[in-house]
Amino acid sequence: MGSPDVNGPPPKLEGKYAAMVVCWLLGNGCLFSWNSMLTIEDYYADLFPRYHPARVLTLMYQPFALGTIIILSYHEAKMNTRKRNLFGYVLFFITSLLVLVLDLATSGRGGLGTFIGICAISAAFGIADAHVQGGMVGDLSFMSGELIQSFLAGLAASGALTSALRLITKAAFENSHNGLRKGALLFFSISSFFELLCVILYAFAFPKLPIVKYYRSKAASEGSKTVSADLAAGGIQTLPEADEEEQRDLERLGNKQLLLQNIDYALDMFLIYALTLSIFPGFLSEDTGSHSLGTWYALVLIAMYNVNDLIGRYIPLVKFLKLENRRGLMVVILSRFLLVPAFYFTAKYGDQGWMIMLTSFLGLSNGYLTVCVLTSAPKGYKGPEQNALGNLLVVFLLVGIFAGVTLDWLWLIGKGW
Repeated sequence: MGSPDVNGPPPKLEGKYAAMVVCWLLGNGCLFSWNSMLTIEDYYADLFPRYHPARVLTLMYQPFALGTIIILSYHEAKMNTRKRNLFGYVLFFITSLLVLVLDLATSGRGGLGTFIGICAISAAFGIADAHVQGGMVGDLSFMSGELIQSFLAGLAASGALTSALRLITKAAFENSHNGLRKGALLFFSISSFFELLCVILYAFAFPKLPIVKYYRSKAASEGSKTVSADLAAGGIQTLPEADEEEQRDLERLGNKQLLLQNIDYALDMFLIYALTLSIFPGFLSEDTGSHSLGTWYALVLIAMYNVNDLIGRYIPLVKFLKLENRRGLMVVILSRFLLVPAFYFTAKYGDQGWMIMLTSFLGLSNGYLTVCVLTSAPKGYKGPEQNALGNLLVVFLLVGIFAGVTLDWLWLIGKGW
């Protein structure tokens, strides 16, 4: 089959809505396993009371995610995107199964050995995330803005879905023997199934959608070498090599040039996630005091964050509500740091209603600003440059997360740990 016309628009954007649904599901799969681990923190806190699992597991996850994404982004122009994303989803599936195997093998007993095993699985989640999140954001950066928005919404939806499932399983098993463990096992059974679904969707369904084939062919015509395997999976032969004159026209900006031109967007991503992860989930899980909701309190806070993060990612679909001004984005992102004293004084003096409101705003602003930055930054670049820029922004996102989970330990000062 020959390549489609890459100069004209795709006919009626065929497969657009199917692609949006698949992107949403793939975004879900990118963080479903990790969010499952975060959402059952009450089980791990009961199993490993001395090891601060809410903080330690996040701190194990991030260095591996960050180190992997830096290496992958450096070699992005020569990477086979299809192999990269498939490896990530398959690793998510295998590690989700390993959580189940480890718990069943130890009969739900705690101890240092089991905790080290859970930490190793957390690190594997980080490696898988770096493969998938960077690969998918880069891939979708040269496609329609609605596709990357759907993927980002899927990332947030994974948190909302896992929170809803956790509340249901907690209510269902609360009064039964080993209720926490039963809920956790159910969680990772669902997670394993969902990750397998993502492997199948990305391998067989996504590359064959007409709109996806159109944008990948367009990127290939602009000099992208990362999409050839995906084009072949979609039944399209790779475009012939360009001659010397065409090669000069297809020359792309290097990563350094792209970063210098978009340093404000990179800082935006860093600051958004440094603030968010300095509060969520560690502070919300351990440092908000005792309230009338009891053991439900931390779960309700995490659920409110996740639901509002999801809502925030749909607000930019309303054009007049989308913030695209670069200076305006920076001002709003810097103003979010006022949430740090707000959370501190609310935890010390406020009631649970104020804390729920603050947590909701933290999630809403995180989702909204993430979509605004990642959909605005790639505009005006060629396909290969958009792919590279998407990867670079995910690097700064993960650097911000790593900084945030490190700063999160500062909340423990004066608590005798």
